[in-house]
Amino acid sequence: MSNNQKLIPVFFPFYDRNEEKAVIEVLRSGWIGLGPKTAEFENKFAAYAGAKYAIALNSATAALHLSLMAAGVGSGDEVILPAMTFASTAHAVLYVGAKPVFADIEKNTMCVDP
Repeated sequence: MSNNQKLIPVFFPFYDRNEEKAVIEVLRSGWIGLGPKTAEFENKFAAYAGAKYAIALNSATAALHLSLMAAGVGSGDEVILPAMTFASTAHAVLYVGAKPVFADIEKNTMCVDP
């Protein structure tokens, strides 16, 4: 990219000092993924959702994949997706053997337009 071109960012991370402090605390604890903060988050999220259990995952792709599996989506199924989406949305559908079907979105909400 030449110096006269501007980068159009997809998003900027936003966090405050409290979140920064929490991340540093976790990093210094030696537990990144399966430590006490993860268990605390899972318990609080389960309570918030009114569920018996909650499982923290490493990515939205993994969450979509497991959600489709839990819903029984599989080979021969079609899953309607918004045309304006991230690649992992379709990847999760393909992982379970289903067919992603892209639909137009409503320009003001960016949701599927019935």
